[in-house]
Parts: sequence; structure tokens; C-alpha cells
Amino acid sequence: MECYKVIKEVGDGTFGTVWRALNKQSGEVVAIKKMKKKYYSWEECVNLREVKSLRRMNHPNIVKLKEVIRENNVLYFIFEYMECSLYQLMKDRSKPFSETEVRNWCFQILQALAYMHHRGYFHRDLKPENLLVTKETIKIADFGLAREISSQAPYTEYVSTRWYRAPEILLQSSIYDSAVDMWAMGAIIAELLTLRPIFPGSSEADEIYKICSVIGTPDYISWAEGLQLADSLNYRFPQLQFAPVHLSSLLPSASEDAISLISSLCSWNPKKRPTALEALQHSFFQPCFYVPPSLRPKAPGIPKTPTSAGLKGPSEQKTYNRRSSGVQSYTARASDSSPAKNSNAYWRTGVQRKLEMDYQVQEPGKYGKSLKNIPKESSSPYLPPARKNNPGGYTARSVGKGCSDISDKVASNKTVPNSSDYNGALDVSKKFAQLSVNSDGGARPPPSSMKAGGWRSNQFPATTYRSYSRKVMG
Repeated sequence: MECYKVIKEVGDGTFGTVWRALNKQSGEVVAIKKMKKKYYSWEECVNLREVKSLRRMNHPNIVKLKEVIRENNVLYFIFEYMECSLYQLMKDRSKPFSETEVRNWCFQILQALAYMHHRGYFHRDLKPENLLVTKETIKIADFGLAREISSQAPYTEYVSTRWYRAPEILLQSSIYDSAVDMWAMGAIIAELLTLRPIFPGSSEADEIYKICSVIGTPDYISWAEGLQLADSLNYRFPQLQFAPVHLSSLLPSASEDAISLISSLCSWNPKKRPTALEALQHSFFQPCFYVPPSLRPKAPGIPKTPTSAGLKGPSEQKTYNRRSSGVQSYTARASDSSPAKNSNAYWRTGVQRKLEMDYQVQEPGKYGKSLKNIPKESSSPYLPPARKNNPGGYTARSVGKGCSDISDKVASNKTVPNSSDYNGALDVSKKFAQLSVNSDGGARPPPSSMKAGGWRSNQFPATTYRSYSRKVMG
């Protein structure tokens, strides 16, 4: 850690503390996450879910893990630095984001999810605190709860913050898949358009009640498996005395396309939720695939795919650097990669690090008691309350202590002109059919990703929102 200069602490959570720091050698600003738990072997460190998942993924909208360092039995993660979380950006707003801003962010997140799910992982803890923002770029962070789709069930029942938790997890199902990430995306999109959590339940039972108040109570036609899960818990879905509140009433400023996308993502039945690839092809994201007239093909037919909408980032070279407790350092060459030569390097006392994590491509596999405090049913329609301006953290497990308010920067950016002459939505699934791997195991790099239109100031009238307590779950 001698090559980093700590600037200030930016977050403190249950599992670790996050600092803003400066790399003395390169001058790069980074985020250092110091874990509170002690780690007594290097093998224990590299087997952590967060390390195993991030070293296999390299995407422009997934936060980059630069180094893993173990020094005196203390574990440090070195990440690229992002200015703040999406939650911090929301809590400092006085009016909702424009639909163009929401579209741009969600387009990037869904590209990252499509890449992640294709690599065989699902996040399980998507929420605004785990989405990091720098200017117009947004990235998914905190992979501490990430699981392989092909991993052996049963899975953990308690995952993700309650407000973004899918119904199958609320009903303690031990078998679920990447559809839980898609439910969370629907809740996040709705919250971005209103600055209010759409399902702010105070308990698992209250969370289900809030969901029923918006999308109605499930039946055997819409979700037979859910009713079977409820029966196994001796739980009975609430029978509302009023009609569910339509999403258009909760999201008065949202377009029909936005309402349609949120409705499909927040479906009771996980099999009816669109995948990340299918969501990217929704009409809500049609402006993201706008092709300027100068770039349109002259010959008639289907326009070429915008290269910037790719799902893969630049490939990484495989380099390693391990340091002992003294001033000596060792960099492994290709000829020195034999386990017999380097086996002792992992077990040295002092500093151990792994530079430029080995992003290995992994083929995706198969997808892999009681509810308490049942709320009393109300006779009045449900309206979600506003947030309380509690500080957010750099990741889900840390409570932030401040960040620059970049919302003004976002609003000041120029708008990309829209056009009614769209040449069709990008067939993102075709991109995956064309994915290839280099001989060194890395993915071939495409150009940088296209952003969703321009940035515009929102013309909503100033709104005063009621405060609402928010708990950051472990």
C-alpha cells in the first residue's frame, strides 16, 4: 500500500471502508476498499465471490477491479474511482430526471447486465447505491452477492435490499436466476422517474403488500408457482379492497414506452420478465440506436449495426505482480508462469497483489419459514412515499460521506438531435452470436458504447417531497 496516498474517506459500511486515494506512480485517482475482516491466506482472498466474478468480466459499464492486495492480513480492493452513486445523485435532486437521462443510464446498465448474464453471473443486489456515476457514464459495482447461474442450488434466501427484491426471493424460493436482476431494474427505472421508491416495504410481508397495491394480486393464471410458494409458508396474498394503482398514475411524467417497460420488468412471474437483451430491444430504447444521416448506408436494406452499442470491453493482458514484505518485487513473465516456480509467491508474508486481474471467459451454464408482521389492509389506494436524504455509499456496504453534485454537469450537456427516421432498433442478440475470443482468451474490443440521446434539463415544476427513512441493508 506504500504506492498509494490516501486523500480522504468516502464511505464506511458493515464490511469495509472506502477511501479516495492517489497512485503515486501513475497519478491516477482510485477507490480503495479496505475489508474489516482479517484474511490469513492468499487463497482465501482470491476465492471471494467479488474477486472471482470481477476477474472474469471486463465491460465499460462494470466497475474495474484493478488490484487485490493483502498486507499484514488486511485485504484491500483497488477499484477505478467513480464520482458518486446513483442514490447520492437522486437524493440531491429537487425534481425528477428527464426521460432522456433515465434512458441513457438504463441503456448502459442493461448492456452490462446482458454481458454479465451471458458470462454466467447474476448480480442479486442491484440498487441505486450499487450504480456508480461519473458524468454521463454509469457502472455496476459491488459484486459481493454475485452468483454463477450454473452454481448449485439452493441459493441464499436473503439477498438484495428489500425494496428491489424480486417476489420469488421474498417468498423464500431457493431456486431463482437472472430474472431477479430484471425485477430490480424495473424498480430502479420507476424510482429514477419519480425520485420515490415504488415498493418501499418495511418488512417482507409489507413489501408484498406494496407490490400487490401497484400490480395487483397474483393468481394461478399469472403465477401458479408463486401461490405454491406462499402455501408452503402458510402465507395468503392480500385481497385488496381497492383496485391497484396503475403505473401511469404513479409515474405521471413517464411515456407509454416507459410504463410498458416497467410493467414487463415488474411481472410476478419471473419467466414473463424480459431478459436484458430483450429489454434493450424495447421501443423505450429506440432513440439509443439513432443513426445520423451521414452514417446511414446508401444502399437500401437494413442499416449497419452501430458499433458503439457493443456489449464487450477491451481485453486485458495477463500480467501478474507479487511483492514480498521487503523492497523486492516480482513480475511474472510468460516463461515463469509454472506453478512449481511460483507456488511460494502466494504464501509470502507481507504484501501480495494481483495486477490487472485475469479476465477469463467462462461459458454460461444453466440457470440455475414464515412471513411476519403482515400489514393491515388499507381501504385507500397506495402511493409510494419519498426518500429521506440519508447519505449513500460508494457501494452497497458503505455509507458515503459526501460526493460532488454532478447533476448540474449532466443537465448542461448538449442534446443529441432526435430523428423520426429511425432505421430500426439494434438487434442486440445478433451481437452475441458474433462474439469471439482471441487466442489469448480475451474478448476482442469494440469501440466505446453509444449513449442514449442527449441530456436535457427537466421542465417539471418544483416539487416538495416528503421525507422517508431508508435503510442500507447488509
